[in-house]
Amino acid sequence: MRRVVGLTLAGLGAFLIVAALLLRSFVGGQVIKLPLNEFLITTLEGTGVSYLSPSTGNSVTGATMRVTSTVKGRAKLGTSSTAVWDSFTYLYDVTNHSTFQFDTRRVAFDRRTAELVNCCGSNVNGNTAVRQSGLVGFLWPFGVQKQTYQVFDLGLNKPMPARYAGTSTIDGIKVYRFVEHVAPTRSGSQTLPGSLVGMPGQQSVTLPEYYTATNTFWVDPLTGAQLNVNQDQKVTLNDASGAQRLVLLDADLKMTPQSLHTVVGLDKKGRSEFGWLEITIPLVLGVVGLVALVVGIVLARRKREDGQPDHAEASTPEPVLDPAS
Repeated sequence: MRRVVGLTLAGLGAFLIVAALLLRSFVGGQVIKLPLNEFLITTLEGTGVSYLSPSTGNSVTGATMRVTSTVKGRAKLGTSSTAVWDSFTYLYDVTNHSTFQFDTRRVAFDRRTAELVNCCGSNVNGNTAVRQSGLVGFLWPFGVQKQTYQVFDLGLNKPMPARYAGTSTIDGIKVYRFVEHVAPTRSGSQTLPGSLVGMPGQQSVTLPEYYTATNTFWVDPLTGAQLNVNQDQKVTLNDASGAQRLVLLDADLKMTPQSLHTVVGLDKKGRSEFGWLEITIPLVLGVVGLVALVVGIVLARRKREDGQPDHAEASTPEPVLDPAS
């Protein structure tokens, strides 16, 4: 009986050890995914912002700009591998109490890698012809590495390299810092009255639009959560010689403390889930399994207290009488 119990314990222990390894390396990777149903509002603010007012056509300087982004998941459009989120970004001049711009976007992305995929009506400002690729731009993959990532930039509607630039800490969480540098790059063109761009002799003029940016991202390497962001961007109209004719937007935008607090709180919940699925539970299973395996092996090999092996007969047979006696 003791041998049977030992073998059973040894088998159970081996099973638990294998289960711990699978949970750490495979199951966690299948269970932990970016959510289908998300709702998050974040805000960036910048002071001393310059821009061309779309309502008055006048240049505005020294304004405080607030950028509010609302993200909402479309769970019904997602699958076990792909999530679909909609975002609405609203740029508001707090100083002059006027709307500057708003943008809409739908993204579809891999729930593990945050890589964009083109499906499910993905678009930028309703334009489904924009082929989104690279990382989403506000989401990063689980297990971020110290390397360069291609991040989709809405200023150019294409991915741009964000290079690893160091490690820092946000509210006790170690984060990797990535920086995207965009040299002045043509991003389109605009037709405006010549007088508006210093060309009064022309009734209207079409000038190329140039986008320049230094975008910095602080990312939790474990969860891939983007905890903080700084967007220093400039959009100008330049003439054929490359000289700047008009500033459309010049803003250095930073995440507000309240938004930072919200994002960090969500990330800490995610880190807790990681800890349970990839560390605590596998460790407990592994330790219990190892103990069961050792105890089972000891019981299976142990002999009976009377010194007889487990297969010995319960009684000694009587000697055969000599027929000659």
